[in-house]
Amino acid sequence: MVQKFYLLLALCCIFVANQAAGQGELKFEKDTHDFGLIAEGTQAGYEFKVKNIGNQPVLIASVQPSCGCTTPDWTKEPILPGKTGLIRTLYNSTGRPGPFHKSITVTSNGATATQVLYIKGEVGPKDAKITYTQEQKAMSPRLAVGSTSYNFGKLEKGQKAVATFKIKNTGRQPLVIQGVKTACNCVSYRVSEPALKPGKTATLELTYIPAMLKDQNEVVTVLSNDLIMPSLRLTLKAQVVERQASQNMLRGGK
Repeated sequence: MVQKFYLLLALCCIFVANQAAGQGELKFEKDTHDFGLIAEGTQAGYEFKVKNIGNQPVLIASVQPSCGCTTPDWTKEPILPGKTGLIRTLYNSTGRPGPFHKSITVTSNGATATQVLYIKGEVGPKDAKITYTQEQKAMSPRLAVGSTSYNFGKLEKGQKAVATFKIKNTGRQPLVIQGVKTACNCVSYRVSEPALKPGKTATLELTYIPAMLKDQNEVVTVLSNDLIMPSLRLTLKAQVVERQASQNMLRGGK
């Protein structure tokens, strides 16, 4: 009877050991990232790297931030043994001055089912002069565009016209177009992807409504969360003429 008990105990131990040996396990390079001081309005992104140090694939089921100010993205495919995956976070600092410390809960089928990551920093004034570290620059999104000018040709004054530019994120974090600036206040924008993933392309549409006659060269400054080049200049060209309806009315009044 005693021998059977020890035999069963041994079998249970072997079963538990096999179960433990046959499971994936996620190990993060770091569990906390400090952005330091960032200007208000910055879309601050960071990429957490994780490796499966177990011997079975691990699937990340969900990534849940502690507030709506943080947008996560992660490797959706199973992470094979010895391979790495990514957890990307994007913190929106707009309207959130002062220190912040946010958690991101990662749930998977690994040996440790729930793991918590943290991002922290301090949001300063919008016009704060920020000095970025080499690591921050290396991890930055990068805005690339094929052509930097668009010629509409002849346009009527007040006529709405749309110029299309192809943009690409050649950086390491999601790229966010934050706005456009012009001297004429006559250009609005729309982007097909609000948060453009690394390596992906999108369409940037600039809607131009000319208010001045003759040849126009409107310089459009595109603002983004690219830390290295936060502003990119595009040029819209047009030969602006009077509206046809106005000309007809003028002739009719003669």
